[in-house]
Amino acid sequence: MADKLVRKQSKMSVYLYVPNIIGYIRVLMNIVAFALCFSNKIIFSVLYFVSFVCDGVDGWCARKFNQVSTFGAVLDMLTDRISTAGLLVILSQVYRPGLTFLSLLALDIASHWLQMYSTFLIGKTSHKDVKDSTNWLFKAYYGNRTFMAYCCVSCEVLYIILFLLAEKHTENLMDIILHSIQQKTFLSLLVVISLFGWAVKQAVNVIQMKTAADVCVLHDINKKQKAG
Repeated sequence: MADKLVRKQSKMSVYLYVPNIIGYIRVLMNIVAFALCFSNKIIFSVLYFVSFVCDGVDGWCARKFNQVSTFGAVLDMLTDRISTAGLLVILSQVYRPGLTFLSLLALDIASHWLQMYSTFLIGKTSHKDVKDSTNWLFKAYYGNRTFMAYCCVSCEVLYIILFLLAEKHTENLMDIILHSIQQKTFLSLLVVISLFGWAVKQAVNVIQMKTAADVCVLHDINKKQKAG
């Protein structure tokens, strides 16, 4: 009875880690944001971006307070993937061709799911541990927090800008991007900077998916060899 009580208290303490509480707040912010996405674009954008920024805050808190947990890492990734997926689905409904955003959604989910699965398959503790990779861009992305932050922020900022610029449900994606760049304003600069970071992140997603798939295939080959 005492052991069961101790285990229950231990589990609760992990659920109440500071970074995990921040994770719950992020989920709530995203729920409110998406509930208001069409009625108030500004509030949506602010809540969505603050939730995204909190992704970095909870990581800092986890290291600062020695509260790194597997549950926290999974909660973090799920919140990131679901919120980005939600925004991409919305963009697919207001821009043509909508398949562009649905393809980006599929790539994002597939690459991160495969990376997470392959990480646990080979016994690594973090999906960001790519020191043994032979791809320089993949290593640069996960090996440099500043570079990774730039690419992630660029991606989300670009999606938010596109959402804010869409005035009707049949916008042509290329027309909006080219028009915003040609205006030669601060927004133009922001779009150009974001586009580069976005492109790098998509390239990393492709590399990540292929690398993780290779790990799964090699695991199967090794398992068959041992069995034979």
